[in-house]
Amino acid sequence: MKKLFAPLLFILLFMNCLKAQPGKTEITKWQYGRNGAVSITWDDGSINQFKVALPILNRLGIKSTFFIITGQIPGSRYQAKFIGRPLKQIIAETATIPTNKENFYERASAAGHLGLIGTLDYHYKAGSLIDDNKPEAAYKVIDELYSKVRHGDFKPGIEHNTEYNDAHGTTWAQIKRYAAQGHEFASHMVTHPRLAALDEPNMLYEMEKSRLDILHNLGLQYTFSAEGPFGTENERAVAYLSRVYPALRNRMPEPWLKEISRGSKEMPGNTDKPYVQYQRGATTKTPLPMMKAWVDTTMNRQDTWLVLTHHGVQGIGWEALPATELDEYFTYIKNHEDKLWIATFSDVTKYMRERQNANLTTGMQNGKLVIKVSHPLDKRFYNMPLTLKTYLPAGWKSAKVTQGGKTVDVRLIRDKKGDYVLYQVKASTPAIITKL
Repeated sequence: MKKLFAPLLFILLFMNCLKAQPGKTEITKWQYGRNGAVSITWDDGSINQFKVALPILNRLGIKSTFFIITGQIPGSRYQAKFIGRPLKQIIAETATIPTNKENFYERASAAGHLGLIGTLDYHYKAGSLIDDNKPEAAYKVIDELYSKVRHGDFKPGIEHNTEYNDAHGTTWAQIKRYAAQGHEFASHMVTHPRLAALDEPNMLYEMEKSRLDILHNLGLQYTFSAEGPFGTENERAVAYLSRVYPALRNRMPEPWLKEISRGSKEMPGNTDKPYVQYQRGATTKTPLPMMKAWVDTTMNRQDTWLVLTHHGVQGIGWEALPATELDEYFTYIKNHEDKLWIATFSDVTKYMRERQNANLTTGMQNGKLVIKVSHPLDKRFYNMPLTLKTYLPAGWKSAKVTQGGKTVDVRLIRDKKGDYVLYQVKASTPAIITKL
């Protein structure tokens, strides 16, 4: 009998441990307790993103993020500009001093501002080589450029890049209306340069002036996110970007986030980090079933944030996807909203950071549960509601949650540990749970 009693006692104690303690509270990994998150993002602000894709998003009730090139928008205070010495002086020096690590960034920065047709391509080619960690090859490209400039091989004229030209047609007034619909607008710099090829004054001009135009036209909350063009992961460029913008789609500094860039073939797998950012960028060659598989992967895990990167739409912009395909794809995502939190890039970033930095306490006062959440982050940006999951004391079959004197929507759910409530609160003000 004693031999049977000991295992039985162990099982009873184990089953009792499975039950959550009354008032035990946690912040769910994703808002609303969903399995994963999805952010639909757009680069360049090409005109059909707004004429064609935005109506699809609005019909489905999906909010997305647009990284816009601010210099081309009518009314912007800051357009393309070279910051530095006189161009003639720079050109003259190239005749006797080869390009090297000391002068490369100045020459590459000036390349797109020489008033000549065709020189901008050299800026992009050199920047691409720097991004690929091939500086010597980049120096040769710049030497070739200035040799042709000195020999008069280019025709005079003002040249803009393709992305800049494709974005023409949208005004700040229109963008304000789109932002009021819940979409995020964020910086893609003033002119869409290769940041890795710019010297400090010109790099900061692109970053800071784009931010100032967004601040002036849209407000502080839209100065949170940015994307360095071409998805640059150049450490120097990302370090400068991080000084100007709190969040970058290029790279995130968090030690608790595993990043998979859109150019990587890696899949979310085993990791000791609580979050995975899974970037994917569909091109015209990407099969729709593969695009849907990215979504399936996300909703069947618990740790993944799928960040989709789109460019062209319906014939305008890089790798332009047809409207019918986008409609079917976004509808597929929307149809799985019970498992996916679909939100802007900034909202997901804020939620994760608030959760990871939160201090959470739970106590009982006068028969009521009191839950306090706080974090040290900048309240001007970090004001996302957090989803809390609180287990109710025995005998509480329903409950009311208030915060700041206002009633909070509550979902009463039961699992093997007991009854719990799922609800949204903001940090700093205590949430009060009372028995009904």
